[in-house]
Formats: sequence, C-alpha cells, structure tokens
Amino acid sequence: MFCLHDVELTHANGFVALREIALALQTGEQLAIVGPSGAGKTTLLRLISAALRPSKGRIDLLGGDPWALSAAELRRLRTRIGVAHQAPPLPPRQRVVTAVLAGRLGQWPWWKGIASLAYPVDVTGACAALARLELGERIFDRCDRLSGGQLQRVGIARVLYQQAQLVLADEPVSALDPALALQTVKVLCDDAAARGATLVASLHAVDLARSCFPRIVGMREGRIVFDLPVAAVDDVLLSELYATEGGGLPLLAGEQPGTVPPTVEAGLPRRGTCWR
Repeated sequence: MFCLHDVELTHANGFVALREIALALQTGEQLAIVGPSGAGKTTLLRLISAALRPSKGRIDLLGGDPWALSAAELRRLRTRIGVAHQAPPLPPRQRVVTAVLAGRLGQWPWWKGIASLAYPVDVTGACAALARLELGERIFDRCDRLSGGQLQRVGIARVLYQQAQLVLADEPVSALDPALALQTVKVLCDDAAARGATLVASLHAVDLARSCFPRIVGMREGRIVFDLPVAAVDDVLLSELYATEGGGLPLLAGEQPGTVPPTVEAGLPRRGTCWR
C-alpha cells in the first residue's frame, strides 16, 4: 500500500519535522500512531496522503512515486485516499448530507458534483454512512448547528462514504466522550476490514490504540521510536514515550493502564519491509 524510505521533512524555516522515517504497510493492514504532542504524527499522515512532499527520501504510494506524477494524475491518486481530520474542513452553512456526499466528488464527473449541491444525488447512501455513527437524524442539518464531536463524526461519515483504498485518520475522535470514541474507532476499523482497505490512525489516547489496532508505531521528536505488535507495547514503553509530557499516559476517562482487550492479533510484518 505504501512504503517510506528514510524520509525526512524540513520546513521552510529550517525546522526538521520528520527524521529518518522508514515505514511500510500492506494492503488491508491497520496501524495506530501514538506519541506526545508535537511528535510529528500529523505531519507523517500528510506525507502519506501526498499533501506534503518529503525533503529527503522516497515514498512509494499506491503503486508508485506520487511526486513523479502529473498534476492530473496526482489528483486522481488522492481520490483513492480518505482523510478524517481532527477539525474537519466543513463550511458552516453546508448541509450535513452535502458534506458527506463530498467524499466522492473526486470520483464523480464535474456535472454530478455541481448537481449534488442543488439536490443531493444519494441521500440514501449518505444516511447509511451517518447512521453507522448515530447521526442519521441530522442529515439535513447545517454544519454550524452541530457540536465539535458531531462534526468529527460527519467527517468520518464522509470518509466511510468515499470508500477509499487508504484511510488516514488524524485524531478523529478527540472531541468525543470515551464510549463514543471507542465505538467510532471500531466503526472505522470494521469498515476498513470489511473492504480490505488500509487504515492508519493518529491517536493521543493510547488505550484506544491498544484496544483497536494490531500494530502500533510510537513517535517522538519527529522520529519513529518503536514499531511493534500491540502485545509488545507495554506501559513501561509508553511511559518512556510520553515522559516529556509529565502527566502520565494519555488515557480516556475511566480507563486503567495495562489492560488490552483481546480484540487484536499479532503475527505482524517486520518494520521497514516494502510490498508491491
């Protein structure tokens, strides 16, 4: 699905955001990225989505180098990637149904996208995606009438409707209560598994990562500190990862460290292996 070969990213001001990143995922694999604030998690997801170009190294994405493509080919490539943002870029006056259907704008001819702004072309499909996140009754509401957590779920519903081959979720449930956050992440995982899609999620709550994902990458100061099956990610390792935050492990309310539900599998590929 993708492979990063010793990738680095340096911003225009000289700040090195990512250093020596080697990471690969097979089609259908699910991965959680954890680490303290400023570790480079969001920047890494933007690199994988071909929104940022690496300063050094090479990326193989969905069968090739995205930066060797023409502008039109790169746009088509990006339609195969779904991104769920921490703060979804939804216009306040836009209706929820329109926001969800926008997930397929890159796949539709231009006239269908324009027509859908006036009259939604697939209300049933949008409603089905929203219903999976307990938002079906808000389908015709304006986005500015929703809470932050509801807006996050609308953004996720858009990704579900898109049915992308590669799904990238950047802190997608940060505004949700613990039970709803767990339920929502499981919807993302179950959908990816059912379609054979690849899922990468950046999560600040380590208990969500350990509960829902078979493989976890830990990041700090722009580097990958570990890339391990969930069974090998213990409290000691995580405490060292978050040592600079000084407040213990970032857990959802009511959760206790050291407990991982038996919902994940081991037997994972080695770090840095590339697949075609």
